[in-house]
Amino acid sequence: MPIGHTTGYSHSGYAASLAEFGTPRLLPRSGGWVLERSIGQTSYRDAMGCYPLFACDDWSMVHKDLEALQSELVSIALVADPFGQHTTDLLRKCFTEMVVPFKEHLVTDLSCSPESFINAGHRRKAHKALELIKIEHCENPMHFFDEWNQLYANLTKRHNIRGLTTFSPNSFRAQLAVPGMYMFRATQHTETVGITLWYVDRGVAYYHLGAYSNLGYDLLASFALFFWIIDYFSTQGLQWLNLGAGAGVSNNREEDGLSRFKRGWATSTRTAYLCGRVFNRPVYEELSNNKQVAASNYFPAYRTGEFG
Repeated sequence: MPIGHTTGYSHSGYAASLAEFGTPRLLPRSGGWVLERSIGQTSYRDAMGCYPLFACDDWSMVHKDLEALQSELVSIALVADPFGQHTTDLLRKCFTEMVVPFKEHLVTDLSCSPESFINAGHRRKAHKALELIKIEHCENPMHFFDEWNQLYANLTKRHNIRGLTTFSPNSFRAQLAVPGMYMFRATQHTETVGITLWYVDRGVAYYHLGAYSNLGYDLLASFALFFWIIDYFSTQGLQWLNLGAGAGVSNNREEDGLSRFKRGWATSTRTAYLCGRVFNRPVYEELSNNKQVAASNYFPAYRTGEFG
């Protein structure tokens, strides 16, 4: 699959896959997409970036796009792609209300030899798993749509997942069709025991989601998949993997099992910034006061607890 500038999180199809959470809206100068939303029962609207990251073609034009929204929306909030062509100064120019470190994303420099950075324990588990299971790159992800949905249902039940990541089958159907989607499948004999999804954009492969059967957990399928995938992407002309961060809103990687797992494949970290801007201050304060929210760092304040 060619690696271009209209793939993965920056593609219109990915924004469309999240239409259950808001109306996709193009920021025409920068080429990014956001989700426009109604605010409760009011006539007001705001916008949020697509989960999990806001990506665009031209970060230097984001401030122009936001200025054009000034008279239409109450606020906007998003998490900036840590591989985006921006600086913190540029982000602060665009997002005058909030630019704060949100999560440290674990990343892998594919120019490094895997022997120099893969955790020894991870390597042992991967080799053990690869004796029992087979890994493949699925050229047609849609062919495994039903299997992916079954695995993801197991994941949501196992980890009590709620909120934005409780994607519907319709959302997944659209996500699997987005250019830049890479699916990798682990099988034992003919049984699928694990699948991971990645998006490739601008020389970076972004880990999107992964799910496993109960047997897959027992067989350590996740270790086999990541070990195999690092080797695969290193041959595809890519420079980086973005493995993402841990689960939830915590950035404490020492206590987060998912972060410990990802750290075993990473060479360094990059900061993803949470960015917010208020366009209509009087309405923003009115909405926040009406909800009677306690003082917190949640932005926008009037949506505190919405995805909790």
